[in-house]
Amino acid sequence: MKSCVLVIATFGALLASANGHTYHLGDCPIVEPMSGFQMSKFLGLWYGIQKTSTGSRCLTYNFTLGEEPGEYLLEQVSEHPVLGVASVDNKYHYTGQLKASSEVPARMSVKFPLNPAGKSSFIVFMTDYETYAGVYTCQKLPASNRRSATILSRTKTLEKVVVDKIRNRMSMFGVNPFDLSIIDQSKCPGAADETNVDVNINPETFSSQNIAGVVRKAGEKIGDGIEVAADGISKVYHGLKEKKDDVDDMP
Repeated sequence: MKSCVLVIATFGALLASANGHTYHLGDCPIVEPMSGFQMSKFLGLWYGIQKTSTGSRCLTYNFTLGEEPGEYLLEQVSEHPVLGVASVDNKYHYTGQLKASSEVPARMSVKFPLNPAGKSSFIVFMTDYETYAGVYTCQKLPASNRRSATILSRTKTLEKVVVDKIRNRMSMFGVNPFDLSIIDQSKCPGAADETNVDVNINPETFSSQNIAGVVRKAGEKIGDGIEVAADGISKVYHGLKEKKDDVDDMP
């Protein structure tokens, strides 16, 4: 049981570690949130155009309403670089919880699973809601901070003049343009398309009711790609326990 949990937790941590960030000494920089921001217009699907130091392909952000006023869910979907290098067709879903400031709606906090350092700031610093957006996150660490900037678009491409405008704004709060990776949106699977590997990490993944439910039918497709989903470690545990009991009952 301990080995199973360790493998699943290690696998999840490896996947989570590929999110693009840079590390800096000191406090997070001051980033001015967009004035007059309306989250209701910002909801829905966005495509990642450029992001800080990432190797992921096919990155999308999907913002949806949460259970309480001022709360939202952010689902990031991408092809994970570790699995992509291995030529494994995959989708990696990573869902965090957003909470907006009642006074400054564009200034939010976000909490993702597998992030032991806790919440990060999540700031929308510019958007026209229909074409482009620029977001900035920063997480305070002991004596340092972890930052990420992302250029988003409602479509898979964005005009260079718009990209340059967002990058120029980013430079005002210390984003090095050479830290931004161009995200490949070509030949990406659709939302309904199945892939050999489907990883889904969300706020319920490591809850007490669903401890580390990341791997479903692990090992079943090792030869031609494993299938991974949130199926619940409790099911894995009971399955293993039943097999053990069967062995113990054998004469």
